[in-house]
Amino acid sequence: MYGRKASQLLKEFASGDSGQLTGFNNELFAQVIEECKGHSQCLEDLLRQSQEEGSNNQTSKKADLHGALIHHLSLVRNKRCLMAYVYNRAEVIQSLGWTIKCGLPEEIEEKLSNSEKEYFKNHSATLRSYMKELDIDLGVDMVPPKDPYIKVRVLEEIGDDVILSDQVANLARHAILYLRRTDAEEYISQGKMEELTV
Repeated sequence: MYGRKASQLLKEFASGDSGQLTGFNNELFAQVIEECKGHSQCLEDLLRQSQEEGSNNQTSKKADLHGALIHHLSLVRNKRCLMAYVYNRAEVIQSLGWTIKCGLPEEIEEKLSNSEKEYFKNHSATLRSYMKELDIDLGVDMVPPKDPYIKVRVLEEIGDDVILSDQVANLARHAILYLRRTDAEEYISQGKMEELTV
């Protein structure tokens, strides 16, 4: 049945958690593109055949035009499904650009296609240059915190005598510290620290 593979591609994306990516399905994506090429070829053949026959045989001309309509609508539906799949994945990748400051974690990177990796790299570079130009980090909380300091626990060894904005800290594993929110957020987003509720 026409359009089943494209529909399956969207169902696969929708079955994942909101804001999370499943692996890019190159195989199914390529199958849908091949189906689109087939529809396009059939559509061209039917239209060419209809023009060659002229208006001699009305019944076969109507059948050809109905067949052409079916191939055209299937082609449009497949294209819309492919665009929705790519667009929704791009939205998730854009949100990652706001939350992940440096490099994608390996478990996320392996789920992306090569073009998506390039898109993330370019989007992140554009965000960083814009924030650098403004001299402000737009990735921090949109709601102002009550206290600029937060209590954190170090999950991975970061190092001794790490220079932060207002102090030098020993960020040894399992250490519990009060740090400026802006200093801790980079390590929290990398999974090296966790914020503790007071």
